[in-house]
Amino acid sequence: MALEDLVMPKLGESIMEATILKWLKQVGDAVEMDETVLEIATDKVDSEVPSTASGVIEAILYNENDVVPIGTVIARIRTEGVAEETAAPEPAPQQAPPPAPEQEQEAEVVSSTIKPEAASTSAARFYSPLVLNIAASEGIAMSELEKIPGTGKEGRVTKNDILDYVANRSRQQTPATTVTPPAVTVAPAKEPQQNSTLDVSRYGSNVEIVEMDRMRKLIADHMVRSKQTSPHVTSFSEADVTNMVMWREKVKKDFEKREGTKITFMPLFIEAITKCIKRFPLINSSVEGDKIIIKKDINIGMATALPSGNLIVPVIKNADQLNLTGLAKRVNGLADAARNNKLKAEDTQGGTFTITNVGTFGSLAGTPIINQPQVAILAVGAIKKRPVVVETPQGDSIAIRHMMVLSMSYDHRVVDGALGATFLSAVAKELESFVPVEM
Repeated sequence: MALEDLVMPKLGESIMEATILKWLKQVGDAVEMDETVLEIATDKVDSEVPSTASGVIEAILYNENDVVPIGTVIARIRTEGVAEETAAPEPAPQQAPPPAPEQEQEAEVVSSTIKPEAASTSAARFYSPLVLNIAASEGIAMSELEKIPGTGKEGRVTKNDILDYVANRSRQQTPATTVTPPAVTVAPAKEPQQNSTLDVSRYGSNVEIVEMDRMRKLIADHMVRSKQTSPHVTSFSEADVTNMVMWREKVKKDFEKREGTKITFMPLFIEAITKCIKRFPLINSSVEGDKIIIKKDINIGMATALPSGNLIVPVIKNADQLNLTGLAKRVNGLADAARNNKLKAEDTQGGTFTITNVGTFGSLAGTPIINQPQVAILAVGAIKKRPVVVETPQGDSIAIRHMMVLSMSYDHRVVDGALGATFLSAVAKELESFVPVEM
């Protein structure tokens, strides 16, 4: 049969699986080349999957809400020009999917039993967000996770691997001591709390129970995992940004007229951060096991609030290579795409450092949570006029200045207080020494 496989596309280096949100085509539907067949979601952004051939949908191998590894065949398309005799064997492809995953798992299990040491001792193993979430919820430390044999591609730990490990661990612990009965009694108590329909009576009638949407659940999982992964430390600094405020006020109208985009403070903040990262490269790193991976590219994530109230972090790739005009256009373009739900998967991938502007909503400062697997995130507060002491050659004086609080949370496994405070102070000084640019 002339069948074309439709596979789950690769959506970025760190993404190894995606969730099927909705099938837009069903078995028997005609489809054109590049026509959207289904909608998928990763832990970063939603995407559409186009058809790789023209023809008729022969088989759909996964259901909506299924989590599917990248590169897996998710549907088959009968291409144009296929004779009618293909109608007879149509049921065969739909019956083939169930045994296929089992056969693949059996093959992978056999290979993993042949080389268990290679799977368990491989350095810098990748763990999908799903596996990390399960590990966090089951109290599995990273050192313990690294010992689990992986049956996935290149020895990766799959969902089934970690679930089997949890099940086996539970069986081994159950007969060991008499401590297990209290654990059994605690577990059922948690279950009703997760089901809002069972808990309504606890809160009375004057409440509203709202189900988290998919993105909010992902954000919640990421925030919890980040706090469990990284020991957070937050340092604070203050910057006099009067020169920057005055310059922007002077040029913003001409800049928008000439460049066709607004000049906000965010490009100025990013420019200062990139200069300081080059002086303190350890800030631009990640941790994998006992290895520190220092990134040569400086890709700045920019936390952006969505109309729904959720948060997404589009990434400005190679931000250090853009001038102020380029940064302004890139910042505004990504922010507009985020608000209009037009971000592509690659727009949220590869970030090495994140900035969040809590001052947009009036906050003076914040203690942001690290965007894993990065090791630091910087928050800028609201710019406020305050009377401050100004040192001059003629002596000290009090003046009205535009002041801003900077706060940075960092991973204490990698960044010590001295480095974190020094880097943050360097950013503050970079902002204070801003030299007006003729534009």
